Amino acid sequence: MSIGFERPLLIPVGAVIIIILCGVSRFFRDALTLEIPLGPPGGVPFKPVLNLTLLVKLLGIPELCGVFLLFAAAAGPRLVSTEIVWLDRGADVLFVLDTSPSMAGLDMDGRTRFAAARDMVLDFANHRPADAIGLVAVGNEASLLLPPTVDRPLLYSRLETLRIGELGDGTALGLGLAIAALHIRGSSAPRRAVALITDGENNAGPVHPETAAEVLRTSGASLWVIGVGSAGEVPIDYVDPILKVRRTGSFDSRFDPESLRAIARTGGGTFIAAPSERAFAEAFARFADAEMTVGRSGTVSRTEDIQRQVSLAALVLILLPRFIRRWILRTFL
Repeated sequence: MSIGFERPLLIPVGAVIIIILCGVSRFFRDALTLEIPLGPPGGVPFKPVLNLTLLVKLLGIPELCGVFLLFAAAAGPRLVSTEIVWLDRGADVLFVLDTSPSMAGLDMDGRTRFAAARDMVLDFANHRPADAIGLVAVGNEASLLLPPTVDRPLLYSRLETLRIGELGDGTALGLGLAIAALHIRGSSAPRRAVALITDGENNAGPVHPETAAEVLRTSGASLWVIGVGSAGEVPIDYVDPILKVRRTGSFDSRFDPESLRAIARTGGGTFIAAPSERAFAEAFARFADAEMTVGRSGTVSRTEDIQRQVSLAALVLILLPRFIRRWILRTFL
């Protein structure tokens, strides 16, 4: 973002006029001012506690700035911003994110599986500005949190507010995939993809995950299943969003890659195991490379007139010092 002017020549003209006026004003002030010391003859002159002369001179600085801003306002100031516009549509990507309590397992190099997954989605979105990205959350139930959109602030906000256990303690993988299939099948994007990120087996919901995966396959969307986490005793730490209670300890992680591999196979997709954060990042990199789209982009310049705001600032800078001199310092200097 930058500042431009419709009549930029007024800026140097205003600066020259202000310099000339300052010089003329100082000449007449020195020529016509008579200093009379207060105090006994031959004694020490009276000195006020507050140096009004210096203070008045300092108050002249914002006044000069205000006068300069008046010239700047007359020059037609405007904010100029440049935005990137994508001329070709990118891919439609729906992330189906497991939010069950087991995603609070701390086996992603000291971080929870959920936090690592959320950061991976954010990083993916940052590097794919042309893609429309949606979000489905899975717990004991499943819900479409955000349909595919290029509105990144909206996506970031929803991811930021998403909490472990928000949809209950279960893992309705089939229902989550079914919701994703329902919203991706009507897409006209050149590429369509669904990425399931989970650490567990389907144990809730009325839809079998392989049935939902079959529907995804017939819709033409590619399916990626990323199994995050490891098996065995895993420490856990999260705040229950319903009871507002912090839960810590450890649980027996029954990570079953075979069931997730079967889902991917039925959907004609790809399964990747991510037992560590590094493996998780590699899985996302592989997913991003495979679903890459090439699009054309251009730039659009937008302008916003700020003449009124600059004029208001100029009046404040001119009138405020005058108010201070007249009504606070009680001087006409």
